[in-house]
Amino acid sequence: MASRTDSTPAPEQLALLSVGEIPAQFRLDARTRQSGLAHIAAIKAQLAAKAAARQSADTTVAARRAA
Repeated sequence: MASRTDSTPAPEQLALLSVGEIPAQFRLDARTRQSGLAHIAAIKAQLAAKAAARQSADTTVAARRAA
């Protein structure tokens, strides 16, 4: 039996291409692009808030265990 790894691959950072590199059928207008960037920023903020809440909860649990 072949060996198998269950590791998750490292995340890949996505980036926006410059307008000149994008085929015409995939180009977005400025409004759509700004809306997309705002949505990404909102998602990042939500993820950061969840991470902070999780870290705070972990700290609280650890403090209660130590007491």
